Amino acid sequence: MTPAQLAILIGSILILLNFFGCFRPAAFGVALRKFPRSEPCGWVLMLAGTAWFVWIVQTTPLAEFEAFKRYFLIGFAVVGVSSCFFVKDFLAVRGLAIIVLLLAKVVIEKFRWLDTAWRLYPITLAYVWVIAGIFLTVSPWRLRDILEWKLANDDRIRAVCGVRMAMGVLLVILGLMVF
Repeated sequence: MTPAQLAILIGSILILLNFFGCFRPAAFGVALRKFPRSEPCGWVLMLAGTAWFVWIVQTTPLAEFEAFKRYFLIGFAVVGVSSCFFVKDFLAVRGLAIIVLLLAKVVIEKFRWLDTAWRLYPITLAYVWVIAGIFLTVSPWRLRDILEWKLANDDRIRAVCGVRMAMGVLLVILGLMVF
């Protein structure tokens, strides 16, 4: 995937996820409040994150640890799947944190060497995602508190979703015109 395609994809996802919040904030707030403790979302995100991480380990040369790669793959897969059974509390938040961290890795790898100052926009977003992913991994219950603040009233929901939609629009424009 090229940097332009990645920017368009991430921008489109940001736009789609926040479009509903701008025009139906009450329903968006109700749905988003359920997310942190949603087991189905947790299973999907955790298993997707586990599969993505195992694929990265499989395709990355590990130098001195190459002989142990098979055991790493099995161990990481067991930990990811076991989390779905034994760490059910805020599983969706933990799965989201994994996805966000892996997405940040891809963004930084793709945009690092582009010869334009605009590359700093997606890279900065990626580093914000890294901080958010670490924060959510360490204290997943805080997402519930953050969501309560962001979803306090319809105007705040519209404002937050509008800013994120604008970020997505900028990414799509950069993907189409710059990258």
